[in-house]
Amino acid sequence: MWDRDLLERADYAHVDIPRLIEGNVAVQVFAAVTKSPRSQNYSHNSTDAADNITPLVMGQLRPPTTWNSLRARALDQAARLGAYAAEAPDSLVVIRSKSDLATLLAARAGGAKTVGGLLATEGGHPLEGRIENLRLLYDAGYRIIGITHFFDNELGGSLHGEGGSGNGLTGFGRETIAEMGERGMIVDLAHASPQVVRDVLAIPRVVPILSHTGIHGHCPSPRNLDDDLLKGIAAKGGIVGIGYWSDVVCGQSPADIARAISAAITLLGEDHVALGSDYDGSVDAPFDSAHLDVLTQALMDEGLGEDQIAKVMGGNMMLYLAARLPD
Repeated sequence: MWDRDLLERADYAHVDIPRLIEGNVAVQVFAAVTKSPRSQNYSHNSTDAADNITPLVMGQLRPPTTWNSLRARALDQAARLGAYAAEAPDSLVVIRSKSDLATLLAARAGGAKTVGGLLATEGGHPLEGRIENLRLLYDAGYRIIGITHFFDNELGGSLHGEGGSGNGLTGFGRETIAEMGERGMIVDLAHASPQVVRDVLAIPRVVPILSHTGIHGHCPSPRNLDDDLLKGIAAKGGIVGIGYWSDVVCGQSPADIARAISAAITLLGEDHVALGSDYDGSVDAPFDSAHLDVLTQALMDEGLGEDQIAKVMGGNMMLYLAARLPD
């Protein structure tokens, strides 16, 4: 989002391609934030609140089309990631399909250090209420669509929106999820209201993820959904990613994150837990992408076995993506 070159190593924030390579990261999700309400919080945000992203794209002289269009902002982000991949194909590839993922993982097994980038949206508002925009995002490379972010939108209710927990999927939300299923796109329930989660879980053959969260029974934060909803995601074969920031793990150290991951395994089973950092998401992660070894050590110190750590650190998500991405 910020005006920096991801192909160059920075000494601030969490992610760039050199640090991902240093951290031995095979696949990183890059999620486009296209709208963010002023004074956003975990309890109540208006859909019509002033937007933080508009002055950002204008101040950075992004294309004028992005100044007033959320769809254009998402497409601009995708184009930027694609440009990085074109400039440095040995360092970054954009993952669009099962075969792209298989090719990447085979290359890494042979010693390559290439990082696979997977495009996602934080909320479905870049669709601007039009199903044809989903097709544009798909063609641009997006494979994960969040239903909502910090406010209610055309698809449904947010965990942090005006409608509270009772706002579920709209008709447009259901139409979008149906077409996503046809295209092999992944539904992300991060920031979704409890009713949206229930509505999605009730749709046959939809296997969602919850990309970045904590476990409410372990850390009773308003950012964390009730445990029963997470168990529902796991029961459908989905994945829950554990975040790295204090609001979701109730602590600020690698050990605190490891304890949250252990709690997730206890609740959901070791096959349904993954990493959900929220890197560069205005969070207080205690290490950047170059230093994931400190989390590995913390998981070992927590008592997790080697097979469990391998699943959480990527094995579970790679199996999920290999089954769910488009052919």
